[in-house]
Amino acid sequence: MAFTVSEFRELLQLLEQQPAWRAELRRWVLTEEVLALPQTVHELAEAQRRTEERLGQLAGHMDALTQRVEQLAVRMEELIQRMEQLAETQLQMGSDLERLKGSDLERRYRERAHAYFSRLLRRTHVLSGDELSRRLDEAVLQGQLTEAEADAVLQADVVVRGRRREDGTEVYLVVEVSWGVGLSDVQRASERAALLARTGILTLPVVAGFWVTPEAQEPARALQVWQVTDGRVVPPGPAPHS
Repeated sequence: MAFTVSEFRELLQLLEQQPAWRAELRRWVLTEEVLALPQTVHELAEAQRRTEERLGQLAGHMDALTQRVEQLAVRMEELIQRMEQLAETQLQMGSDLERLKGSDLERRYRERAHAYFSRLLRRTHVLSGDELSRRLDEAVLQGQLTEAEADAVLQADVVVRGRRREDGTEVYLVVEVSWGVGLSDVQRASERAALLARTGILTLPVVAGFWVTPEAQEPARALQVWQVTDGRVVPPGPAPHS
């Protein structure tokens, strides 16, 4: 029997009047997946809301972590600066200590020149600043040295006059004193002794200290510089054979 249009309309009216029938018809017409769709959408929306909340919390944690990292970076920068300042201070202290040690050693060589240089000279006499200045002033007046060259000789740590042991000839030692003798000490001794020799006196360049660095030993021999290390005298000349 055919289902007419009027009957269909009557069915629609009945369904409007009977909600329970509509629900029953819906279960017959729609699949379970379609029927469950509203609940699924609700659950998805709820899950989305929870995800957004967690993301918000995570963003807050990330902000806090970023702030802590930035604070740590600032503290690290401060620590680095302090370490650099400490390193500079230690370097300055080391430099000051080297100067103090060098000054003390220079004083010892002045006060005990007769003992330190006894292998080289007898009747030793350490020239005072005034004695050396008078000789250099005379050399400048005579045109033997310039003012700058005279000043360079005045910078020598110790100048000693004495008689050479082997022949009694008067000799002047131009001495550079350093705790650890380096190449620059050797060069200064050689240059200043050569300048003083231009005044017409016999000079010997000398370096003195507790040790001579390896890089300074060969130049000392080549420049004819004597080495005095804690009482031990090493004459210039060829390197000793092993």
